[in-house]
Amino acid sequence: MTSASQTHIGYIRDENQDRVDVRPYGEHLVLAVFDGMGGERSGSKASSMALDVFFEHFEEGYTEDMDAYSIRSLLLSSVSAANSVVYTTARMDYQNFGMGTTCVAAFVAENYIAIANVGDSRAYWLHDGTLEQVTTDHTVVHMLLETGQITEAETKTHPQRHMLMKAVGVERTVYPDFFRLDVQPGSGDRLLLCSDGLSGFCSDEEIQAILREAISDEETVQKLIDAALEKGGRDNISVALATLS
Repeated sequence: MTSASQTHIGYIRDENQDRVDVRPYGEHLVLAVFDGMGGERSGSKASSMALDVFFEHFEEGYTEDMDAYSIRSLLLSSVSAANSVVYTTARMDYQNFGMGTTCVAAFVAENYIAIANVGDSRAYWLHDGTLEQVTTDHTVVHMLLETGQITEAETKTHPQRHMLMKAVGVERTVYPDFFRLDVQPGSGDRLLLCSDGLSGFCSDEEIQAILREAISDEETVQKLIDAALEKGGRDNISVALATLS
């Protein structure tokens, strides 16, 4: 199992409010991407705080003999812990009011992957050369699409396409989505976590083409970042990648 991660401020934003990390736990990996939101520096503060609390909580509860059900509980409770800290901090100082962050996090084991997400940062799975979006965007446009009020084409230009329905730190309690993938060691399949600085500007077909290339994780991550920058780099771009080599 190999991995790599990278974040880029892009060409337009004054600050990078994304945070990304990949950490080993014995033979396993945890990948996480947080995309902050809020006025001035609050978005950066929210994503940094959330990532730190998420990993602190995970590391406090993790043991190598945990089964898949226990990992699910720990992953979800780590997101909830991050939510509580960001929510409380936002209400202690009016300058932080309204801050929050997306979260997509994954635990990668030998035979399964556990994924939790809140917001519109995504998890993709490349299996047998075909890319699948695993997570569901918690956005207004996705809700409108699901209820038949707009078309797929309209989601690309809708004025509320960046408006979140759910985020870490906005409400007292958060309910992350959870997904499990059964995987084969050595398959060469790939897990990609990313902020919308990538998925919002590069199509699934473009992402799939890069992930299919027989190049290292570091080279793949760089090519994904470069692809988003070539589209104008209008947002922060964060990518975390794991390959079942």
